[in-house]
Amino acid sequence: MLKNYWITAIRNLMRSKGFTALNLTGLAIGMASATLILLWIHNESSYEAFNVKKDRIYEVWNRAVISGKLECWRTTPKILAPTLRQEYAAVASACRVDSRWFVTDAGGDHRMSSHAFVVDSTFLSIFSLPMVSGSPASALQDPHSIVVTRSFAKKLFGDKDPMNQTVKIDSFRFRVTGVLKDLPANTDMDFEYLLPFAFERMRGDDDTDKSYAWSNNGVNTWVLLQPGATQAGVDRQIVKTTLSHSKGEEKIELFLHPLSKIHLWSEFENGVNTGGYIGTIRLFGVIAAFILLVACINFMNLSTARSERRAKEVGIRKVAGAVRSLLIGQFLGESVLLSLLSAVLAIGLVQLSLPAFNALVGKTLALPFESVGFWATAIGFVLFTGVLAGSYPAFFLSGFAPVAVLKGVFRRSQAAIDPRKVLVVLQFSFAIVLIICTFIVVRQIRYAQDRAAGYDRSHIVYHWVTGDLNDRYAMLKRDLIGSGAVTDVCRTTAPLTQVGSDSWGFGWEGKAAGDHTDIDRFAEDEGLVRTSGIQLVEGRDIDLRQYPTDSSAMLLNESAVKAMGFKHPIGQIVKDPPNAFHVVGVIKDFSMRSPYDAAKPMVIEGSMGNFFNIINMRLAGGKKTAESIDKIRKAFAVYNSNYPFEYHFTDDDFGQKFAATERIATLTGLFAGLTIFISCLGLFGLAENFVGAASPRSSSFVTFASLGYVAESRIKEIGVRKVLGASVLSITALLTRDFLRLVILAILIASPVAWYIMDGWLKNYSYHVSLDIGVFLFAGCLSVAIALITVGGQAIAAARTNPAKNLRPE
Repeated sequence: MLKNYWITAIRNLMRSKGFTALNLTGLAIGMASATLILLWIHNESSYEAFNVKKDRIYEVWNRAVISGKLECWRTTPKILAPTLRQEYAAVASACRVDSRWFVTDAGGDHRMSSHAFVVDSTFLSIFSLPMVSGSPASALQDPHSIVVTRSFAKKLFGDKDPMNQTVKIDSFRFRVTGVLKDLPANTDMDFEYLLPFAFERMRGDDDTDKSYAWSNNGVNTWVLLQPGATQAGVDRQIVKTTLSHSKGEEKIELFLHPLSKIHLWSEFENGVNTGGYIGTIRLFGVIAAFILLVACINFMNLSTARSERRAKEVGIRKVAGAVRSLLIGQFLGESVLLSLLSAVLAIGLVQLSLPAFNALVGKTLALPFESVGFWATAIGFVLFTGVLAGSYPAFFLSGFAPVAVLKGVFRRSQAAIDPRKVLVVLQFSFAIVLIICTFIVVRQIRYAQDRAAGYDRSHIVYHWVTGDLNDRYAMLKRDLIGSGAVTDVCRTTAPLTQVGSDSWGFGWEGKAAGDHTDIDRFAEDEGLVRTSGIQLVEGRDIDLRQYPTDSSAMLLNESAVKAMGFKHPIGQIVKDPPNAFHVVGVIKDFSMRSPYDAAKPMVIEGSMGNFFNIINMRLAGGKKTAESIDKIRKAFAVYNSNYPFEYHFTDDDFGQKFAATERIATLTGLFAGLTIFISCLGLFGLAENFVGAASPRSSSFVTFASLGYVAESRIKEIGVRKVLGASVLSITALLTRDFLRLVILAILIASPVAWYIMDGWLKNYSYHVSLDIGVFLFAGCLSVAIALITVGGQAIAAARTNPAKNLRPE
């Protein structure tokens, strides 16, 4: 019996090549798409899982009421880690991490900008980063030690053994005491080498012994808890640490955030963890399920489209004694066989698609063929998909009454609700939801990109301050402007697309007691308004040449003026302890943080108490960019020859702020297109109900599309209508009307679902588009057009058939 079922299944698949091709295509695309998404989801969900002690590692976060809301943030004082280590027995170890960029010099031409983590020596004992050379316990004990990754060691020393080699950073020399394996792909850690935290003191950046040590949040603090210690228990112990050590001045609470949640669960709303990137992961998990479900629905529709051809087979088997359970097993077996063939094709599609998909998501994903778990999952996936896809056809076909079938009086059910129509509506509903979501995400990106940034970011080039550039800045600025390559130059603490820092410790006349308004802090030497194109509302820019006291001058943006309650801001004194600044100008709000967020209060301070990291240059208009950059390079070579010339464009940095959202839009659009494609295959399966084999002239197409197995009554109807004078247009409209009803019903179902999803998504952005009806109408029209294209050609061919050929048997 089993052998007979197997032979029958193979013969059916070979006999119906069009049906087999469509089913293989639909299932394979659905499986391949779901596999790609699941590979990506698995990678994102496995972040930091390589750490052996991951269940005991936590990051320390701050929590305080700011501007009336309970805000949470992850930067902490440098003094916090040693304090926690000394005062709380539940803390087995603690470590500070300060992310920095330096220029490393290994001699010769091996000089480059590079990314470092400045850490305590406990870093390598907390995190599981395998070493190629050196000891984790001692590698960072010496203040002049450096631990490099294997790939960075290759950049610095080539094929030489990196151990004990010398690397120069600023004016300090370090000896390589350890080499790490390259960082795994599933980690948020991003560094090329580690420096001991003693380097902070060597550079004068360690404020642990300063009076303001507890008010300066500049590093990340990680702790390793003792075995058996719980997060809740330690939270209760450390919550008032900052408050008590600052003698009540810093009304900040501490809490722990697990390492396992850092990547996906790091967004807080009013002190409550609301998720974060996990929302995107869930979204694409649902999309993967939708695509696979649509592919299975497509299989069901195409299988039941062949039902009458196989009806006699079912009738004969039942007369011969086959019970329904055996028939169900037979059809499920055929479905699983087709699922297996589709899976093989899907693996090939995944392998072909992975390079492009990896480039899109910025990953290095691969199918883990060597993993037993992968094959077990794949087999389960094939069985699940096969049973799911074949369940409805199996029960539908096995339920045919043998007497009715063998008498030839079998007819389709005329029930008000046709299950196959329901499935097609579901298919198109899923597809339309994805189409609408894609349009809205793209509109949100364009909306933020077109938002007035408040400054002219085009033609601004910046360079990080390296070597002695600050000491030689006046001469460099003179030469840059003299070269004609740039029109304006200024220094700032950070690039124009990044906030230097923020604080709620500012003071001004009339500030209410307990006011913890958080204000962004930026700084310039002079000339920022001309260089950046920031718009002045009132007053002037900082100008040290005309006003020598402007080192203590300050600019306020409009939001800061409102937050401070100034009616006449010019001349007001704003304190940023230990310094006091006098306000000389007011500027329009401009976007430095996320372009999707509302502008925050911001101050731009003069040079007093500030260190400049960035040299900003506005390129002269009317000149070729390459020529201007070459002139700038030559000027930097004169005053900074020992360091590489590495420039950046401000508008490129601004564009990077949209990368994550654009990736979501691209992925959603891609999978929406695949869902539409698979849904159209399902529409072919339903089309035979109305068109069928109406046109012998188009039989080859119908056979391929699996449309020409039944619907003899429709053939005769078309013939009679044509004899009575019906036009091709009217018959085509008649044949396509039922399809349009299904698609319109799908639009009506999908629109509120998409609105609900996108309304929740847009609430994550304070600056966002509105959900207007135009997007839904456009998506609906597009869906109707796709449906018409799918079945329109076949309907026209049927309408143009010679009625004599179809009515001759009568």
